Amino acid sequence: MKKRLKVNGVIMGFAALAIAFFPRFFLRVYSGSIQEDILEALGFAFILLGQIIRVSARGYKAEHSQDSRALIQGGPYQVVRNPMYLGIFLIGLGVVLAVFRWWAIMVFVAVFIIRYILLIYKEEKKLFAIFPQAYPEYCRKVPRIFPAISSIIKLDIIEYLPIKIIWFKKEIGSILTLLLLTLLVESWQEIAKEGVWGYLQQSIWLFLTFILFIILIFFLSYRTSKQNENSAN
Repeated sequence: MKKRLKVNGVIMGFAALAIAFFPRFFLRVYSGSIQEDILEALGFAFILLGQIIRVSARGYKAEHSQDSRALIQGGPYQVVRNPMYLGIFLIGLGVVLAVFRWWAIMVFVAVFIIRYILLIYKEEKKLFAIFPQAYPEYCRKVPRIFPAISSIIKLDIIEYLPIKIIWFKKEIGSILTLLLLTLLVESWQEIAKEGVWGYLQQSIWLFLTFILFIILIFFLSYRTSKQNENSAN
């Protein structure tokens, strides 16, 4: 885990330096167009959805893995084998859509494939060795990163996206830091041209997205709590 964090830190450090020295090359220039507003809305929606998936996967795994002695096949792991990486992918894609030029999407996808696909194969090799019978069967039923639409439709959302508020409390620092940094980069050009009040008027969709995000978290948390009570009874 520490090695993984160091590698991710190095990648993010190089990316931050490149953006700091060449902002006009990487960052999208503010134009005030409707297409730009749509990209920003999609970007923040992907960031928030990715955070929910990542927190759900990490929290569910922590409670059910039995210190890595059990193969987890419930919660988000019943629709995709690597939900945490799916969450990371959506978060990264959201940041790119919100603040970067369109070609940065291809760069992000390439970096994600190089960084995480090899890591996923390495982890799968270990799981095949630990669970020689259960894991191959699990792989035949569940896709690696992107879930099948059919599996999502036929299940109740709480079955594959359980949430507990305590899981978010552990992650709130990193979540807020990413959101604030993205918002800062996304908004500085608009504030410089339109002023703070003009920016706030044009960005009402952004605040509505955050409100819907909070409502969704509490809704999923309530449904998860009710499901656990019914299971206990």
